Amino acid sequence: MTRASDIMHPGAECIREHETLAAAARIMRDRDVGALPICGENDRLLGIVTDRDIVLKCIAEGRDPALVTAGEVAEGRPMTVEADEDTEQVLRVMEQYRVRRLPVINHPEHKLVGMISEADIARGLPQARVAEFVSAVCAEEAPAAEA
Repeated sequence: MTRASDIMHPGAECIREHETLAAAARIMRDRDVGALPICGENDRLLGIVTDRDIVLKCIAEGRDPALVTAGEVAEGRPMTVEADEDTEQVLRVMEQYRVRRLPVINHPEHKLVGMISEADIARGLPQARVAEFVSAVCAEEAPAAEA
């Protein structure tokens, strides 16, 4: 059985909720990643900020990324999986919520231990299952039926 910890990228670095989006962008550049977990007090996971968030929720609105904090763009609590979860459960969560990145926590401390991205899935799982995953996560929503 393949577990989340087998395919995750270990050692995910948090951006603190009071740090700026400019700082987040520099970390993303230096780490060559497109998303960072946002952590608050006691390393509690508050959200995820993506490069897309920086563009759409800050720059496109005429705001200054040197002044806007990561906590300001965090929306809701992110879905997580535990490090010992089976990868099929990981994929179900990502497919159901149509997310491309998923924080991995350990049990019982509930501390962030890694992240799973589409690239991790592509490297760690059989090609047929990767194709199913991409179809589910990237599929356009069905158009609403006309009355």
